[in-house]
Amino acid sequence: MGSFNPMMNTPEEENLIAAARLILKELESNIILSSEATKILEDLAIKLSSITKITKTKDEKEDGDEKLSDIKLRLDSIQNKIMAWEVGQSMIWGSGSDQTTEILKAVNEVKKLVEKFETLNPNKDTIEHEVLRKANDVLQTSMARIEEEFKHILVHNRQNFEPERLSFRSNDDDGIDSTSIISFEDDSFDDSVHRESISRGSEVHIMDLINPQVIPNLKTIATLMFDSNYTKECCHAYISIRKDALDDCLFILEVEKSSIEDVLKMEWATLNSKIRKWTKVMKIFVRIYLASEKFLCEQIFGKNEVVGWCFAESSKASILQLLNFAEAIAVGSHKPEKLIRILDMYEVLANLKPDIESFYQNDPGSYLQTEFQDVMARIGDCASTTFLEFKNAVGANPSNAAFPGGGVHHLTRWVMNYVTTLIDYSNSLNTLLKSDTDDQDQVQDSSPDTSPGVENENVNQNSHLSPMRSHFRSLMSLLESNLEEKSRLYREEALGHLFLMNNFHYMAEKVKGSELRTVLGDNWIRKRNWKFQQHAMSYERSTLSSILNLLKEEGLHGNGGSNSGSISKTLLKERLQGFYTAFEEIYKSQTGWSIPNSQLSEDLRISLSLKLIQAYRTFVGRYANSISEKYIRYSADDLENYLLDLFEGSPRSLHSFHKK
Repeated sequence: MGSFNPMMNTPEEENLIAAARLILKELESNIILSSEATKILEDLAIKLSSITKITKTKDEKEDGDEKLSDIKLRLDSIQNKIMAWEVGQSMIWGSGSDQTTEILKAVNEVKKLVEKFETLNPNKDTIEHEVLRKANDVLQTSMARIEEEFKHILVHNRQNFEPERLSFRSNDDDGIDSTSIISFEDDSFDDSVHRESISRGSEVHIMDLINPQVIPNLKTIATLMFDSNYTKECCHAYISIRKDALDDCLFILEVEKSSIEDVLKMEWATLNSKIRKWTKVMKIFVRIYLASEKFLCEQIFGKNEVVGWCFAESSKASILQLLNFAEAIAVGSHKPEKLIRILDMYEVLANLKPDIESFYQNDPGSYLQTEFQDVMARIGDCASTTFLEFKNAVGANPSNAAFPGGGVHHLTRWVMNYVTTLIDYSNSLNTLLKSDTDDQDQVQDSSPDTSPGVENENVNQNSHLSPMRSHFRSLMSLLESNLEEKSRLYREEALGHLFLMNNFHYMAEKVKGSELRTVLGDNWIRKRNWKFQQHAMSYERSTLSSILNLLKEEGLHGNGGSNSGSISKTLLKERLQGFYTAFEEIYKSQTGWSIPNSQLSEDLRISLSLKLIQAYRTFVGRYANSISEKYIRYSADDLENYLLDLFEGSPRSLHSFHKK
């Protein structure tokens, strides 16, 4: 506004100025003003202020008209440039730094115009409002194109994910663990029980999901969109692209989308293979891919609070897909063959829990953390229930017929190998299982330990046992009780004892040679050693008592004692022939009996030989003069050699070797 020129004043203004001078002169005389005079002067001040404001606004308006015209011209120029960019085919962030800088400058200028005119809050139908509307349109157009650039960079600069470089694929991925699908009554048992390799304490591995060279461009675009109040649009663009990338990752890892119903319908052989793959995929997906995804999100968005939201929303579908499979397993059946695999799943989840908690700390992803913990708890419940079902199956495993040959029952092999494998899950089992010491139905050892030098294990020792140890001991008692029931199915008492000898010996050796020793203890092993030795002696008594009676001297000297009367050759002959018949029956039957452990078999043959062959040598030698050679079918050496054929599991006959 120009300076005041008195030559341009109107007569009315001259009068007003004269009056104002008079008022000023009176005020300088320091007279006391009445309330009425004070009120008039206050009204005058208000009136003068209003006149000044109106004049100032008018002057500014005239000056602003010139600025608005310049702004409109500049805005038209920017609009033309952005529209040309909008219809262009090439990407600005791939065409060189000069053009990128020019576009950023133009967009920043429009953004500042919008901010400036929004503070004026102009009324409709004004020039200012028209400029603001146009600036917003130009900004929206530029943001839409920048968003496309953002998506383009994210899509076309993805790094290939190669799981084979991370030792993901293995030759047995598609194989089936036969021991996990075997039945208690299956004769074709494989002694080896395999668990999945669960890497405890593995560290995260960050990989570049996006070409590192374009990260600065992505950061620049994100910052520009955030500063332009297009935060939501930028985040949605990022989430949509990265969600697809995570889906592709699961596809590369060969994870199929299956509903809970689909999983529940799967045969165990198929499900077993899928669980094994799932345990590997979960580790890779969380420790490598999710960790890298979180890092990428932080690289692009910095410390902005949207990081948690973008990461949670982009990873939500994929992590829930993996958890959905675990949920299906948790609500499925509790068949014993599933236990190892379910424990594998539980341990993977337990190991990954700290990672999930660190990834989804804040509200945007807290529900995923909660879902993860809930699924882990349900898998844990499933594992503990399945273990208890396993125990029940061992105790209730019935048999309608005696186990052929009296060897090591496949139930014994199953349980001992399974329990040996479960030692690897000690921490998890102690966490998941409740001690069964308070269970009134707990099965104790079927008979008290009366073996010399062995402590009684039934004297309230369970009060200080860990839950797993307590359950394992009761499980062994259930197995022994079941085996004793099965031994009663044999018609031959000797075979029943041989059966228990074999099985108790197998149990003791399995515990002694594995980590089970630390759980069940040396006293437990000594007791089972004593038990199998007792059954070995009972077997010998049952087998030899009647046949050795035939070789005794009593009854061969008439009515007197061993030194009175003459020897009855007829009775001698009958005794000898009865011995051969009994031996042949033993040979015929017990060659079909089985002692799988070679050392145990050899020891028992030696024991039989010492008792039987020595008695035969003594008998034949004592009465050699009274026995015709034609009645002696076998020499002592023959019989000793024949004893070597026992316990091979293949019945044989000696009839073809009879002497005439």
